[in-house]
Amino acid sequence: MKTPPASGSMRDALYEAPGPRTRRRVAIGTAISAVVVAALLALVVRQFAVTGQLAPRYWSFFLEWTTWRFLLQGLVGTVEVALVAGAISLVLGLLLMLGRTSGVRPLAAVCRVVTDFFRGVPSLLLIYFFFLVVPQYGIKMPSFWMLTLPVALAASGVLAEVFRAGVNAVPKGQVEAALSIGLSRAQTMRRIVLPQAIRYVVPSLIAQLVVVVKDTTVAYVVSYPDLMQNARVLITSHDSLVSIYLVIAVVYVLINFAINQLAAVVSRRTGAKIIR
Repeated sequence: MKTPPASGSMRDALYEAPGPRTRRRVAIGTAISAVVVAALLALVVRQFAVTGQLAPRYWSFFLEWTTWRFLLQGLVGTVEVALVAGAISLVLGLLLMLGRTSGVRPLAAVCRVVTDFFRGVPSLLLIYFFFLVVPQYGIKMPSFWMLTLPVALAASGVLAEVFRAGVNAVPKGQVEAALSIGLSRAQTMRRIVLPQAIRYVVPSLIAQLVVVVKDTTVAYVVSYPDLMQNARVLITSHDSLVSIYLVIAVVYVLINFAINQLAAVVSRRTGAKIIR
């Protein structure tokens, strides 16, 4: 197997380029899959028609500006939560990574436990904790923070591991060289390791926003007016579940697709691979 160029992807490093026979098989499999998917979509549309879900009354309200304005207000709420939660999780994830790699055993142990805890606990459970348990101790929080903080905490555990992967990707020789010229470990981390590590993981950090955006869909628990919560209000008002959920699903797909494309663009421009 030929050694792939430095700019190649992980797939290039693990697999050889497919030959003519494999490419034909892939093309045939792709064509069959496309036909199957098209048939399933046609079956779904037919079922919608049979059950009356394509009736104008289930779709006509999308022609009104008030409907889209209400959905856009929810989208703004989703974006606000995602951006704030993303910023908090970045800072907390970086701090957890620094503590875990500090070399101080008690601190490293604590950061490891915290990281594993936030990685393992579902964000919905954390939201219930902030919604049901925290107020019992006299701490009253707006619905925005009852949603944002749990989402940020859940994402911080993943981001801490992403940062640690970036640190581990920096060649050990550079660290040894920095220590040999008299730099302390803290100076080496700040001046040598972190700038390179962050460059390596920037695409993955952007891609992690997809998870943050999807975690905001449980905002109904705290009655925060995000995109999904406003969609639920429209369902109640127009008695149209299928059409509204289909439109909202398309909106979320487009948002997440745009984030993934942004991560891919950053990855190409920086020459960094997405670390997952």
